[in-house]
Amino acid sequence: MASTPTEVRDTADLDTARRRRTTPPGAGLRTPVAAEVTVLRPAAADGDGTLRAATTVVIDEREPVFPGHYPGLPIFPGVCVIECVHLSCLAATPPGAGRQALEAVESARFLSPVFPGDRLDIDLVWSGEPPALRSTARVRTARGEAARVRVRFRPLEAS
Repeated sequence: MASTPTEVRDTADLDTARRRRTTPPGAGLRTPVAAEVTVLRPAAADGDGTLRAATTVVIDEREPVFPGHYPGLPIFPGVCVIECVHLSCLAATPPGAGRQALEAVESARFLSPVFPGDRLDIDLVWSGEPPALRSTARVRTARGEAARVRVRFRPLEAS
C-alpha cells in the first residue's frame, strides 16, 4: 500500500495567537503538527529542586497527518508525539536557558496509540545545565501513558 507523504506546515501558516503560544519568537520552525501547545506549568524547581514543567496538546481530527495514517483507523504517528514533546520543551524551557534547538531524540518508547480528539498531558523533567539541557517527558492521554521521550537540546546562536 502506497503511503501519502506527510504535509509539513510552516508555523507561519498558523494564526498569530497559536504561533505565539507554541513557538518562541523567531524560531522559524517547520512542523508537521498543527496542534496548539498550552503551558500549564512553566519550568520551575519543585520541593526537591527538580526542574519540572507541564503542557497539554489537543490532537484535532483535522491534523494534516491523519488522512494517510491510517484510513479508517486514524492514529497520530509516533514522530508527531515526539514533535509535541519538542514543541512543549520549547514552550516551557527552564528560566535562563535562552533559545534552544533540538539536538537529539535520545530515546522514545510508545506505550499506547494516540487518536483524534485525544488530549496529551505532557510532564517534562529538565536535567543538566545550559548548554547541555535534557528533558524527559511522560505523555499521557485519558487512557493512560502513551509515550516516554528523552530529548537533548543545544543553545541557538544569537543572530
